[in-house]
Amino acid sequence: MSRVYRALVAVGDRAVPAKLRPLWEHEAGPKTVFFWAPAFKWALVAASLDDYRRPLDKVSTTQSATLAATGLIWTRYCLVIRPINYSLSLCNFMLGAANAYQCFRAYRFQNAMKH
Repeated sequence: MSRVYRALVAVGDRAVPAKLRPLWEHEAGPKTVFFWAPAFKWALVAASLDDYRRPLDKVSTTQSATLAATGLIWTRYCLVIRPINYSLSLCNFMLGAANAYQCFRAYRFQNAMKH
């Protein structure tokens, strides 16, 4: 797989225009995992937002709480690693916030059902 990746990067090296070269060469740019991790992790955020359409009696508060905690913990970590990865930090923050809100919605629903 790394041979394919290196070949793709070599093509990109020749094709990237001068104006985009700083982004391309950045230590957290598209040539590194620091770029691709948040790019794919946004799918978790999208799935969390899609769960807002699910009936609240079907929402897993354990799953939502776990994703919220994970997102918020990793938000901090992304700001202390080198290179600092702001895009992954934003992605993790949004994952935490989306799931914290889902937990709040489910908790409020469960309390309303008790009364």
